[in-house]
Amino acid sequence: MTLDFEKMGGLIPAVVQDADTGQVLMLGYVNEEALSKTEQEGRVTFFSRSKNRLWTKGETSGHYLTVVSLHPDCDNDALLIRARPDGPTCHRGTVSCFEQEEQAALPTAPVSFLAELERLVSRRQQHPDEEPNSYTVKLFQKGMPKIAQKVGEEAVETVIDAVAGNREGLKGEAADLLYHLLVLLRASNLGIEDVVEVLRQRHSTISAGTRRD
Repeated sequence: MTLDFEKMGGLIPAVVQDADTGQVLMLGYVNEEALSKTEQEGRVTFFSRSKNRLWTKGETSGHYLTVVSLHPDCDNDALLIRARPDGPTCHRGTVSCFEQEEQAALPTAPVSFLAELERLVSRRQQHPDEEPNSYTVKLFQKGMPKIAQKVGEEAVETVIDAVAGNREGLKGEAADLLYHLLVLLRASNLGIEDVVEVLRQRHSTISAGTRRD
């Protein structure tokens, strides 16, 4: 990766975006050393202009930003960092530095919320002691047969409300179905990304001269 660090006196602005939800988390600055450290360690490191030193996000809070990918802009003088946050990104405790504590959370696209929910489901699986009374934790403890059973039940109830034309009921049952499907995928060591990849492949496949969309 070749970046033009000289253009702005050795520093380049770096926008950090949540790799799963697409939400913009923060803006920082990197020099060549900070970028090298980021690439080598897989955690986002900035150059702090106020402290005049390298600063790894999360070095004091533990809320690291794990790098997924790095993308320079067309002029090679700005950087987009796609990362997965381990906790709130902002020092004020908000998900994004672009949120204000006294305001509601920034709105996100529906698919972004699904990614957030999937992340929470995954955390419940990996750290059950954090919320031992959580429904999700208890569902994982009951194992695949119970998880699969719930997906089947919610699917049937979704179909019933759809056929009956019960729009309000359908919304609720579809929500239950999506949630339990996320749990089922996680219990199978799969995620939304794996399912979306299949959809991408099907979308790009031309069968008998007809695109599958």
